[in-house]
Amino acid sequence: MKHATRTLLQCTVHAVRSALALAAAAALAGAPLAAHADPQGLLETVKHHTTLINTVPDNGDQNPYAIFVAPVSSGTVKEGDVLIDNFNNAANLQGTGSTIVDYHPDTKQMTLFATIPRDFKECPGGVGLSTAMTMLKSGWVIVGSTPSNDGTTGTKGAGCMIVLDSSGKIAKVISSPNINDPWGNMAVVDNGNHATLFVSNAGFGVGGADGNPPVFKQATVLRLDLDIPSGQAPALKSETVVASGFGAQADKGVFLVGPTGLALSADNKLLYVSDAIGNRINVIEDPLTRDTSAGVGRQLTADGLLHRPLAMITTPQGHLLVTNALNGQVVEIDPVAAKQLYARWIDTDKAQTPPGNGDLFGIALTPAGDGFYYVQDDVNTLVLAK
Repeated sequence: MKHATRTLLQCTVHAVRSALALAAAAALAGAPLAAHADPQGLLETVKHHTTLINTVPDNGDQNPYAIFVAPVSSGTVKEGDVLIDNFNNAANLQGTGSTIVDYHPDTKQMTLFATIPRDFKECPGGVGLSTAMTMLKSGWVIVGSTPSNDGTTGTKGAGCMIVLDSSGKIAKVISSPNINDPWGNMAVVDNGNHATLFVSNAGFGVGGADGNPPVFKQATVLRLDLDIPSGQAPALKSETVVASGFGAQADKGVFLVGPTGLALSADNKLLYVSDAIGNRINVIEDPLTRDTSAGVGRQLTADGLLHRPLAMITTPQGHLLVTNALNGQVVEIDPVAAKQLYARWIDTDKAQTPPGNGDLFGIALTPAGDGFYYVQDDVNTLVLAK
């Protein structure tokens, strides 16, 4: 009887162990399925990259930089249109581009939105349209100029912010001692009759690019508070330097290296800054209300998948998408967890080393939030990732 009892116990233990092993196996097998069904971020859902249009207008301007999706229909622009500006002229000289083109997703056609005179006297140094561009709900388009006379930083001017109406006509210019080469894509809070713009300025101290140019830790993020009376151009109410001390450096290949990407958290309490020289993403707290500079703020994440981070946007999930300058990847970051999730190759052009090196600049979310637009500046194209 004792022997029979032991056998029964052994069978029972074996059955329990088998059940536990099966349950564990099932749990492990189910984990990838759960992850697949519930993506961590936007990049996982992107399946296709579609080249939409060549962005070169009739005057030959090239090197597309800024991208912005129109929030409203106004003038010659339809809601959902994609505005793209050019940093180079037909001779491919940097800091000399003067055009903004308008891609119409409904017709798949491109039109010229604006041509700004290269020697526009009201803008210190003239015109070379940078990655700083936005269109407000009131229809006004605001674009930054980081100009050069000969395509080098040796002849660069301080530049300005140019205000255009929704038909592409110049309405006014914003310039001040706080504006010196407005460089990166803007973060914007737009309430209709007033708006707040954040723009990085990378020109302070920077001179020519000969030899081994020094890094000047003088780049800033400037907050511009605008009043927008009905039917009138935006008026500058106040300007505040909310961040300072970022590195900037002249560069023969890309003109300037400096803080480029700006994006706000959903509650507007945090401003994220892509610090190209530091190869990191930093955070500025209380950007809408602070009246002093936070310096470079605090570091969110650095190195890893980042390779000279450039333009940056916020996804519907609250993640950050950041383009890399030194390869053809875009990186997705969870800012709450301060974690780099993954990188996706979006430019694999092997004419550069690594592939896509120096090709990526502007990035903009689609209106539905299910993908993003980006430019490949080496071939002057607008691409949709979705």
